[in-house]
Amino acid sequence: MNFALRGDELRYLLHDSGAALVIADESRLELVQELRDAGGLQAVKDVWPLLPGTGNSTSVLETAMDESVEAAPPGAAVAGTDLAQLLYTSGTTSAPKGAMMTHSALVAQYVSAIIALDLEGTDRPLIAMPLYHSAAMHVFLLPYLSLGASIRLLAKPDIGEILERVESERIGSLFLAPTVWVPLSNHPDLDTRDLGSLAKAQYGASIMPVTVLARLRDRYPQIGFYNCFGQSELGPLCTVLRPEEHDARPASCGRPVFFIEARVMTAEGKLADAGEPGEIQYRSAQVMSGYWNKPAETEQAFADGWFRSGDQVVKDQGGYIQVVDRIKDVINTGGVLVAPREVEDCIYELPEIAEVAVVGIDDERWIEAVTAVIVLKAGATLTAEEVREHVKSKLAHYKVPKRVDFAAQLPRNQSGKLLKRQLRAERNKTSGGTH
Repeated sequence: MNFALRGDELRYLLHDSGAALVIADESRLELVQELRDAGGLQAVKDVWPLLPGTGNSTSVLETAMDESVEAAPPGAAVAGTDLAQLLYTSGTTSAPKGAMMTHSALVAQYVSAIIALDLEGTDRPLIAMPLYHSAAMHVFLLPYLSLGASIRLLAKPDIGEILERVESERIGSLFLAPTVWVPLSNHPDLDTRDLGSLAKAQYGASIMPVTVLARLRDRYPQIGFYNCFGQSELGPLCTVLRPEEHDARPASCGRPVFFIEARVMTAEGKLADAGEPGEIQYRSAQVMSGYWNKPAETEQAFADGWFRSGDQVVKDQGGYIQVVDRIKDVINTGGVLVAPREVEDCIYELPEIAEVAVVGIDDERWIEAVTAVIVLKAGATLTAEEVREHVKSKLAHYKVPKRVDFAAQLPRNQSGKLLKRQLRAERNKTSGGTH
């Protein structure tokens, strides 16, 4: 589970899952015990410490290393269709839902990841994302373990430490979210760190600005970049853009991986033509069995056996997918739809920009006002009018931000994922207008 959860958030997951045993490190043991003692978690029978020297019980690690303890015989046969994990979604629009992943679905996901990402046991990978994140766990950690790789872990994506580890431990494979690659591409330590060992770099979990990707590829031509796209309900890897495909299609997220079949459907329920926007839907051995205890949501998630992703994409003649945006993130301004990614990529062309997020803010006149929230590079200066003038020179007038805010940082969760919902909520509390 997400280790940052507190109070009602944690209680919800424990209650919804019906968990009987909780294993936690020292800093969370007391919190879990308090929730249990407060009632409402009758299913939780015990709480075990993860490491020695914490809590009142023998730790999981001590038990695992105790050679005097006889190994118990398997209590039951395990079938591929049996539930292996409840993989909780991030809950961007509602309470988190537990995607039911079977053993067979996860094994299919591991095979797809190994093939599409050229994973090898000699890669010396560094995983700098929390392991509750489905990509960190199921695209990298467990596939690499199955290959016998020696894996380095970081609890959080600290850029300075990432660069130090790549140099000192000769890391060969590194996965980061674009929200980490963006500040990394501007980090002062790049001038002093040797990244010559890094041969594979993967990015995913959000959309990578094309300008940032070009900057990284120009600076490190020896690195093969892989764009990973998907979602938790499929384990999560769905499509990959391989290194040799980046020159021709730098904005694409590639083609479906081995165990994924994909189609693009229009709002009218018809197959989209090449270049026509629509929702990408999946049919796969990797797909979840459904949402735990949520039959209505499960039924809504599928159409004729195809999982409905909620992602708006276009597919070209070669079968390559390009994400337009999350359908829920598309901005309706004056009755015209605007994809935030297009405006973000345009703003990233300005050299003063460190990070930018574009969201739609409630507006009486426009329905939603296109709003840009910008973090500037250290020492840089830029005005809202300069931003608008740049966008106006590149894009249609209705895509020009009606509001431009400057911020010290953008809100993210522990995986580095940008929290656009929080940006919208904060600005919807204030009056409209241009800042």
